[in-house]
Amino acid sequence: MVKEIERAGLPVVHICTVVPISLTVGANRIVPAVAIPYPLGNPTLEAGEEKKLRRRLVEKALNALCTEVDGQTVF
Repeated sequence: MVKEIERAGLPVVHICTVVPISLTVGANRIVPAVAIPYPLGNPTLEAGEEKKLRRRLVEKALNALCTEVDGQTVF
């Protein structure tokens, strides 16, 4: 689905827990996530620390979205 959206002219960031799978399916902008059960968080952290973790991941994804890439790139 990521490739089809990009083919339509919209940049996409794939936040994923298993980078090799994203590479296999051909995603261009890949941001590694935390873990399979909690891709955008870590319930073992205190609330403030988890919020910082989530913010860093979203900021990394936004940065990837604004970056021109020529082929697959892992951020």
